[in-house]
Amino acid sequence: MKFGVVVFPGSNCDIDCYHALRDVMGQPTEYIWHKDRDLSGFDCIVLPGGFSYGDYLRCGAIARFSPVMDKVIEFADRGKPVIGICNGFQILTEAGLLPGTLLRNQNMKFICETISVKVENANTPFTNLCEEGQVLNIPIAHGDGNYFVDDSTLEEMQVNGQIVFRYCGPDGQVIEGRNPNGSLKNIAGVCNKKRNVLGMMPHPERCMERILNNEDGVIIFKSIINYLEGGGIDG
Repeated sequence: MKFGVVVFPGSNCDIDCYHALRDVMGQPTEYIWHKDRDLSGFDCIVLPGGFSYGDYLRCGAIARFSPVMDKVIEFADRGKPVIGICNGFQILTEAGLLPGTLLRNQNMKFICETISVKVENANTPFTNLCEEGQVLNIPIAHGDGNYFVDDSTLEEMQVNGQIVFRYCGPDGQVIEGRNPNGSLKNIAGVCNKKRNVLGMMPHPERCMERILNNEDGVIIFKSIINYLEGGGIDG
């Protein structure tokens, strides 16, 4: 299997994702420049965090029109896994691969800290090795992580199991006081209806090694590998 990490002008977590996949997980991994249009040979595409195109106009709004994105959409439409982290999440919503949008943080400040997230759906390519209700401690670093979607779409997402992560307390309790950015219903990550596209604001690639005193992100990438090796998901 092979992972592809897309690099946009302004990406700053591409190297982190590459290191996590190649050096920590031991998987063949290549960078994909935003002007490339050939995704053949890749089994999973990663849209990393950063500030693509300087976050001008709106986060992810310009990157969405990079030449590679048409191919990423085709890749996802074929049912192959795509994960967008932080700015990558924003790009996926702008591209229409995920519902909703990411607004400015409620406190209008950039937030950089380690937070707890609860796994709401363990039946996805990205969480199949997790336990439902499991709490992961993962860093966040964003100024526009306030997830919003209209009521009817939210209801549909809840029925379909598209809410994958919620901000929570260390005990897994999902309460307003543990919501770092004002995100609707404490949502930290969502997937599409087919569950092969995931967007999450927390950075699992930043908590992959013992030297960092946090390896909670490993289970996300292990789950993807397990899925690609045939581990599969139900339904």
